[in-house]
Amino acid sequence: MARKISPQLVLAALVVLGFALAQPAAAEQTQFIRLKAHMFTFAPDEIVVKKGVPVTLELMSIDRIHGFNLPDFHIRTTIEPWVSTTISFTPDKVGRFIFACDHFCGDGHDDMSGVIVVVD
Repeated sequence: MARKISPQLVLAALVVLGFALAQPAAAEQTQFIRLKAHMFTFAPDEIVVKKGVPVTLELMSIDRIHGFNLPDFHIRTTIEPWVSTTISFTPDKVGRFIFACDHFCGDGHDDMSGVIVVVD
């Protein structure tokens, strides 16, 4: 004797399957990047990330107070010497975005910048 499957059960299964397929793939987990600030540079000074994939930046200064300003993503923080500062965001646009130290740190301060490259 064949069993009948109710339309409600089929609909519920399709909803669950659709939700599962809509979740990000394991390869799109948070991108973790360590960024070191020191007179008068960031290392690395170019970071490549994927659009729509969460990014966590761990910032640390190895000499003095610096700033980190990424205006295109409305991110700004102070980086204290030997203290880890974490910033998380999800890039929502593709392009090259400048970040810079915005806390005067000496004669080379104006050249202390880098770029975040967001790709599809």
